[in-house]
Amino acid sequence: MSYSIDFRLKVVAFLCKGNSQRKAAELFGINLETINKWYQKYRDTGDISNEPLNRSFKKIDPEKLESFVNRYPDSYLSEIAEEFSCSVAAIHKALKRLGITRKKN
Repeated sequence: MSYSIDFRLKVVAFLCKGNSQRKAAELFGINLETINKWYQKYRDTGDISNEPLNRSFKKIDPEKLESFVNRYPDSYLSEIAEEFSCSVAAIHKALKRLGITRKKN
């Protein structure tokens, strides 16, 4: 969970008025290191927003998995796991994330 931009701006504005980081930490109830990072980032870039997360898949490409399941709808989890060189549990979790059920009609 991260703090809102409005709250961060309040803290930085408090610091810009000449107050200490230690006093801001006590007043706002935030860790001193967090305030220090915000203030340094504000001084360096003028911005205090979070950088976007760079999340990527590790082993199982969701698009490749979905296309494989569409090509081979009756394949077992163990066969899919062998194709992607990972465990059956990893395939099960990936399919669940994608909303693909294994129930046959």
